Amino acid sequence: MRKAKWAATAAGVVLLVAGCGSEGGSGKGGATGAPSQGASAPAEENGGGSLDAAAVKKEIADAATAAGFTEKPGDDVPPTLKDCMVSWSPETKQAADPKKSYEDTVAALTKGGWNQGQKFEQGPSTINSLDKSGWTVKANYSGAPVGTKQTFVIVHFVATDNGAACEALFKADLEKNKKS
Repeated sequence: MRKAKWAATAAGVVLLVAGCGSEGGSGKGGATGAPSQGASAPAEENGGGSLDAAAVKKEIADAATAAGFTEKPGDDVPPTLKDCMVSWSPETKQAADPKKSYEDTVAALTKGGWNQGQKFEQGPSTINSLDKSGWTVKANYSGAPVGTKQTFVIVHFVATDNGAACEALFKADLEKNKKS
């Protein structure tokens, strides 16, 4: 079950990243499309900084914990994608106000140099796209509608390296899991 979940997540993130252009959304642009040369090679060759998966995870964790979240254990990224993908999920029940903590996390990432891309809001759900150094973070919040008791809240931050090497690894992982 976990393998199928990761295949779906990886495929969805790749499609979201590939499908985010500069049109629509908040009008602030979309995914950079600036490929890195793989997760371990610095993205600065393409005009960005030098982020790898560990640095991206640290930036997300620092922003989220400063906003009142604690990391939920589990849901590790498959070993073949560890250099290309970061997943960070908080314990939403531990946060006093998960929506505010989500918004504060996104704001902290933006202050930390992540460029706000498209923002999609529908009802109680929000997806923010943030780009930096050849990486894209999809920050997702989904909760109960305003005025109802929030019994079900999901917050998730998924970052992917936009480089060609990682795109090939995502596609290979998806194909492998289709056969499983």
